[in-house]
Amino acid sequence: MSRATLKSDAARTKTFAVGAALRMSELKCSDVVVLDLVGRSQICDYMIIASGTSQRQMKSVGEDIDKLGKTLGSPAWRTSADSGTSWIVVDFVDVVVHLFEPNQRAFYDIEGLWAEAPRLPWRAAIKK
Repeated sequence: MSRATLKSDAARTKTFAVGAALRMSELKCSDVVVLDLVGRSQICDYMIIASGTSQRQMKSVGEDIDKLGKTLGSPAWRTSADSGTSWIVVDFVDVVVHLFEPNQRAFYDIEGLWAEAPRLPWRAAIKK
């Protein structure tokens, strides 16, 4: 079962997901992956997963992505971080961003949980 989304909203959501992935890459996050969950999840349409380099950098990236969402008219619904700032989640409802310390990312293996979901080639989408 999937959520109904208007075509204009779907395009805006995809554009935001690509823009957020680009921004995270620019801010030195590594292994940025965008999972296309359209029609596969009732929770969100896109999930972005990336690794950060330090607690400070991850916190800064989370704040920057939150600001990007506000600028593009998609403010974050909720932001959450674990006590050690090794996993930060920024939930924009249609797009959910997970920013991990590399060992935490490997431990939780969200990409493995969504192995059947296609990866959005966000770098190629930017060049269009």
